[in-house]
Amino acid sequence: MLSVQLYSVREQLAADRPGTLARLAEIGFRHVEPFGLGSPDRAPAERLAAARSLRADLDAAGLAVSAVHAGLPADIAELEEECAVLGADTVFVPHPRQVAGFGEETFADPARLDAFADVLGTAAESTELRLGYHNHWFEWAALPDGTAGYDRFWQKTSAALLAELDVYWAVAAGADPASVLAGLGARVVAVHLKDGPAEPDAPQTPMGTGRVDVPAVLRAAAGVPWHVLEIDTTDMDPFALLSANATTLASSGEGTG
Repeated sequence: MLSVQLYSVREQLAADRPGTLARLAEIGFRHVEPFGLGSPDRAPAERLAAARSLRADLDAAGLAVSAVHAGLPADIAELEEECAVLGADTVFVPHPRQVAGFGEETFADPARLDAFADVLGTAAESTELRLGYHNHWFEWAALPDGTAGYDRFWQKTSAALLAELDVYWAVAAGADPASVLAGLGARVVAVHLKDGPAEPDAPQTPMGTGRVDVPAVLRAAAGVPWHVLEIDTTDMDPFALLSANATTLASSGEGTG
């Protein structure tokens, strides 16, 4: 199934959320992946009100939620309540800094990394939500023993923790997405798809024009339930880029449902 990460059109959402969601529906999307839930910068009541407001706009546009990106609040019941409003049962923590006490440097420090793996694994075991982790490129930092932080993380954390593999950032880190997918197996329940130079802050381009081996990735991810289009940064109109990438996936036999 195809979805789209709403971060791709964050500026447009801020200016006109109903119109932006309607535009995504016009492209052909039927599912979206919201971001910003569980934020420690907002009170629980404010987050819940925001979730209700978003749900109303999603319903008006005919869009459903595939999963969400969220921080991990001290009381995970708060996040469960937000997700219930949106009809979501799957949550991906998109960065270590979304968990109190951790940051990007976590994946280069074995002790901190083990602690992070334990926090997320324990949370995954203690909630009815399907909790997972979404990567960028820095997770493949080399540890003192020569192994990659990303590999140690998945070895150390609970089997209950799921994965959303961003294949673009895996390529940026020098990893082979197909090998990563094979190694994680059924833990991968979603992939993020995009293309470009695979360098931090570099503008992303249509799939098939960058460093990602799109056919190989699609073959390797054929059994992954959710394929999520995303744009971090681009010089193109984001709607045009999302539409082009959706067309590329459709040509491979994947619809926008």
